[in-house]
Amino acid sequence: MLCPVEPVAAVVVCSTCRHSAEQREDESGRRGGAVLAEAMRMVQQADPSLQNVEVQEMACLFACQRHCTVHVRAPGKISYILGGFQPAEEDARAILEYAALHAVSAEGVVPYGQWPQGVKGHFITRTPPEGFVCT
Repeated sequence: MLCPVEPVAAVVVCSTCRHSAEQREDESGRRGGAVLAEAMRMVQQADPSLQNVEVQEMACLFACQRHCTVHVRAPGKISYILGGFQPAEEDARAILEYAALHAVSAEGVVPYGQWPQGVKGHFITRTPPEGFVCT
C-alpha cells in the first residue's frame, strides 16, 4: 500500500477527492483530486519557478469533508493539510506558490503576510516533522 518516494518538497494531492460537495466526478469520470493534480502540473509547465515542488498523488487523505485536499510537506519541516479547493488553475497556482514558500522556509513556517490569497481559509491541520513537536 505504501509506495516509496524521494524525501523532497512536495504537494501530495488526494487523487480520489470529489470535485465539490455535490459532485463526485466530472462528465468524463475523473475525480476532482486527479483534475487538481493535473492542473498543478500544467501550472508548473507554464511557470518554472514552481517546479521545485514535486506534485505527488495518493488515494484518499481521509479529509472527505474538505474536498480537493492536499498535503504540503518537505523533509524536516512542519507539514500542512489543506482542503476545500476547486480543481482549477487558480487554486492549483495558489497551492504551488504556498508550497514553494514552504520549501524554502527554515522550518516550514511561512509568515501569514506571504501566503497567497488562494490558500487562506483552507488549512485543516499542521503536523510537526518526525521527532519534533511545535511549541
